[in-house]
Amino acid sequence: MSIRFGTDGWRAKVEEDFTVENVKLCTQAVCNYLKSREIADNGLMVGYDTRLNSATFAEAVSEVAAGNSIPVILCDRPAPTPVVSYNLVRRDCAAGIVITASHNPSDWNGFKFKPGYGGSASEEILSDLETCLNNVLEQQQYLSIPISNAEKIGLVERVNPELLYLNHVAGLVDLQSIRNAGLNVVVDSMHGAGSGYIHQLLEGGTSHVTEIRNEMDPTFPGMKQPEPIDHNLEPLKEKIWHTNGDVGLATDGDADRLGLVDEDGNYISTLHTFALICQHILENLGMEGTLVRSITMTSMINKLGDLHKVPVIDTPVGFKHLGPVMIEEDAIAAGEESGGYAFRGHIPERDGILSALMILDMMVKTDKNPSELMLDLTDRVGPHHYNRIDLTFQPEEREELETRLAKAQPKRIADMTVKDIDTRDGYRYELENGYWGLIRFSGTEPLLRVYAESESLDSVNAILEECRDIVGV
Repeated sequence: MSIRFGTDGWRAKVEEDFTVENVKLCTQAVCNYLKSREIADNGLMVGYDTRLNSATFAEAVSEVAAGNSIPVILCDRPAPTPVVSYNLVRRDCAAGIVITASHNPSDWNGFKFKPGYGGSASEEILSDLETCLNNVLEQQQYLSIPISNAEKIGLVERVNPELLYLNHVAGLVDLQSIRNAGLNVVVDSMHGAGSGYIHQLLEGGTSHVTEIRNEMDPTFPGMKQPEPIDHNLEPLKEKIWHTNGDVGLATDGDADRLGLVDEDGNYISTLHTFALICQHILENLGMEGTLVRSITMTSMINKLGDLHKVPVIDTPVGFKHLGPVMIEEDAIAAGEESGGYAFRGHIPERDGILSALMILDMMVKTDKNPSELMLDLTDRVGPHHYNRIDLTFQPEEREELETRLAKAQPKRIADMTVKDIDTRDGYRYELENGYWGLIRFSGTEPLLRVYAESESLDSVNAILEECRDIVGV
C-alpha cells in the first residue's frame, strides 16, 4: 500500500486503501507539517462530502488533530469543498482538510489538503507534506483522542459552514437582480454536497429554481461518477425540456466544478463556459487584470485578452499551478478544462456554485439566454470546437511512449502549420489561428490524454487522429 499526496491530496478506493487507519496517518503528517511551520495553533478546518462514511473519516481527522493539541473547526454537515475552503480563510485557520473524492466513482474517497489561503497546495508545500507523510508511514504512529473527549475539552467545535459562504458569494454578483429576473433555473447537484446552495441564494424573488438529484445518495445512481460532463447530464437536459427551463447548472460531487446546459438542452463545453465567464467579467463587470488558464483550456481566452488588452498567462494542468499564479498576479479569473473556475475577491480555487452565479449574472445583465450568449462569443472570437480522447497503455510501455513523443517533431497537423511545441506539461502543438492539439500523460492513471481545439468538429477529429498516430497507441 502506498499513500501519496497529489495535486489535491490523496484519493483511493474505500476499504482497500482508504481506511480510517490510513486517514489518521495522513492527518498526523499534516499535523507534523503544521507544527514544523509553527502555525498549528491557528487550527484546522475539517469538512466532508456526501459519500458513504465521509463524516466518520472527518471525525477521524479531528481526533488526530485534537490528539496533537491542534484546535479543530469541524463542519456539522456535508459541505462543498469551496465552502470549506472559504471558511478556513475567513476563520484564519492554518489549513483545511476535506474528505471528498470530488468527481470520482462512488467506491472512492479522498483526503484534500488546503493551505491557509484556501487553494490547492503548491508544489513546494506538497513536497514538504510528502516528507512528513513518508516519516509517519515509516513509523506507523499517530496521536489521537476520542471525538467526544475532544469536544468536551474544547479542541473540536462543530459549525454550520453555510452562512459565511453564502453571504460572501452573494456580494460577488448582483444577486437581487438575478432573484427578480423571472428566470427558470434547473439545478443538478448530482447527489453531491452542492445540494440546496443555489436554491438558497435565489429564493425570495421571481426567479424559480427546480432541483434534481438533490437528495444525498452516496451511490450516485444512474452515473459512473458524479462529474458534470455531457453524457452524465441527460436528466438535466430532460428536466429543462419538461419545465421550459432557461438554463441548466450542474455541480460535481464536491461542487467545485460546473457543467452548463442551454435552454434547448444542449451541453456547453467547459472551454466555452469559461470563455463566457471571462467575457462577462471583462465586458459586463468591467474588471481589468490578468486571466490565467491551463494549457488544456481554450485559446478563446487569449483572443478575449487581445480584444480587451489584458494579459493571459497559461500554466501546466492543475490548480496547484493556476492558484499561485492567480495570487501573484491578482488575476481576475483562472480556469481549467475540467470545469473548475476561480475568481478575484474569492479563493484562488475552483468554485462551481460561484461559477453558476456568474453565468446567471451574465444572462440577467445582457438579457440573453445561453444560446444567444454563445452566438455573441463566436462573433468575438470565431468558431471553436473541442474534444478529448483517452488512450490506455500498459505501465511498462510508458518509457517507450515518452521516447516516441520526444522524438516526434511534426511540421504540420491536420493541414495546419505547427508554429510551436510547448513541452511544460506533455506536448502541446500550437497551430494556426490559436488552434492546438495536446498529448499528455495522466497524473494518476496509465492513460494518455489527447486534446484538440479547432474551427470545426471535423478539424478537431483530424487533429486527434494525427496526434494518435504520433503516439502509435
